[in-house]
Amino acid sequence: MRRLEELAEHILGLVGAEAEAEVRVVSNRHGLTRFANSFIHQHVGEETAEAELRVAVDGRVSSSTTSNLADESLDRFVADAVDAARLQPVDPHWPGVAPPSEIPEIDHFDPETADALPAERAEMVRSFIAADTGLRAAGFADTQAISFAFANSAGHQAQGRTTRATIDGIQQTDTSAGSAHQTSLGLADLDAAAAGGIAAELAHRSAAFVDLEPGRYQVVLSPECVATIAVFLAAYGFNAQAHLDGSSFVRLDEPQFSPLLTIVDDPLRPDAIGLGFDNEGTPKRPLTLVEQGITRSLVHDRRTAHRAGVTSTGHALGASGFGPVPVNVVVTPGSATADELAAGVERGLLITEFNYCRILDPRTQVVTGLTRNGTFLIEDGAIAGGVGNLRFTQSFLEALSEENLIKVGGDARYANSEFGPGLIVAPSLHLASWTFTGGAAG
Repeated sequence: MRRLEELAEHILGLVGAEAEAEVRVVSNRHGLTRFANSFIHQHVGEETAEAELRVAVDGRVSSSTTSNLADESLDRFVADAVDAARLQPVDPHWPGVAPPSEIPEIDHFDPETADALPAERAEMVRSFIAADTGLRAAGFADTQAISFAFANSAGHQAQGRTTRATIDGIQQTDTSAGSAHQTSLGLADLDAAAAGGIAAELAHRSAAFVDLEPGRYQVVLSPECVATIAVFLAAYGFNAQAHLDGSSFVRLDEPQFSPLLTIVDDPLRPDAIGLGFDNEGTPKRPLTLVEQGITRSLVHDRRTAHRAGVTSTGHALGASGFGPVPVNVVVTPGSATADELAAGVERGLLITEFNYCRILDPRTQVVTGLTRNGTFLIEDGAIAGGVGNLRFTQSFLEALSEENLIKVGGDARYANSEFGPGLIVAPSLHLASWTFTGGAAG
């Protein structure tokens, strides 16, 4: 970590008085083990470091990134960034760099995960496959450790580190597949055998299936499905840039969801994955996005906060241009068990996973996508058999409305979403209606 801090200060020193500047130096250790047809076919490990520099010369802003951290290359890197800034138009929304501030003392880091060996990931894969050797298994296990040092020309500094571990896979029959996902801060928290068993059970139960006609059905959505809903709300709705540009659904302090729904962004909870500050060095803090159905907050970076006349909430993603996005989202669980969620369904569907979801209208959160890896008919509160995959076209806002959200499960966990692992903690939900518009072919 000390080397990263020294490198950030060195780059800042090269900029000197020529520009406002902020520097981020990131070290990333990532190990990945892939498997298919119940065999490991790839081990990949890499340890990388890169520097990101944003400079502003009289309100003219430029951003650059390099992985060549040799001294002679950094001289050219900094000079090019400053020269590029001088050629830019003045940015009327440039907020300046963050002032010095206190960073929360958190360390979401597990040393054993950071130092995990390929053999440890291979053992996870073996356990997943061994859950049912009569099926074909595929997926991945990975571990990641990130260290981050930040410094800017206002004298603000921040350092942090975090880890993540994931097992994600499917078990396949000749006609079906079931999936399972686990993510945690620490590798030791994962139970690959249990994940493989869940995936195998879903594959067996959906091996024989019928095709249903499109229409509106009651549904029980798994944590994976709810995580996808939550990440779309986060990226396209609670994002203050989207709100300022007029494409967000958010109406602050109005009831837009069921009173059963509370959503928070909490980077300080013990199991959170990530740092205590954002890419601009702004400290993170818990933020309530939805409180018992009432939309309470947007997330801001320094640029959107400057435009809106408020304070950054610590959600800058860097120079992506997408705007601020919450990445420690928790959909607060209820108390319903899996049996209780299904018990109220006279005729409906259990959906275990969404696939290839695409937003059609951010203001109404109408999204289209597919089901996969286990879709089941529920009749009289019990699973009646497998169902072929279906296409849906559904407003996520309508889905979570007071009229539509019936029960919230008590099974909240890190669940995979369309945007990747480690972002969303979500429970299962029972909804009164979900609109299916076609089969898997369209």
